[in-house]
Amino acid sequence: MKKIAILYGTSGGNTESIANRIKEKFDGDADVFDVGNLSVAEVQPYKYFILGASTTGIGDLQEDWDSFLPTFSTKMDFTDKTIAIFGLGDSASFSSSYAESIYVIHDQLKDKVKIVGETPDVGYTYDDSLAVVNGKWLGLPLDEDNEYDESEKRITQWVEQLKEEFA
Repeated sequence: MKKIAILYGTSGGNTESIANRIKEKFDGDADVFDVGNLSVAEVQPYKYFILGASTTGIGDLQEDWDSFLPTFSTKMDFTDKTIAIFGLGDSASFSSSYAESIYVIHDQLKDKVKIVGETPDVGYTYDDSLAVVNGKWLGLPLDEDNEYDESEKRITQWVEQLKEEFA
């Protein structure tokens, strides 16, 4: 069995696309799951998790995660598990709550599991986000609407970082 489970929730398909792009960079060592039709038991055997969600409205979690996260946070045995988070957002239209899905997931899980994958707040254009703490994002923010040309570089750097943090 592979060691990494990439869990995503998507409304428009961008988060699923990013989840699959991340999977490719792990050279066959990751599986991808849609939280819209997933049970905690299916992913319990995995050691490493990458959780991805889009941010809808003003800092709201994507609806599939809205349903799955409470169950995941209470039913998963997080012993010896490590999690990283990526979030999509619209840095132009929702500049004051950009990629806050990262924060919502992080806030729910921070006292239960080791979370890695922070990224420096450098090169992003937005006004505010709860997902930035002390100059670092709590995960990887991506904007497929306005900064899609930065995504490949950001994903590649983040995955290389995770390969070290997951070791």
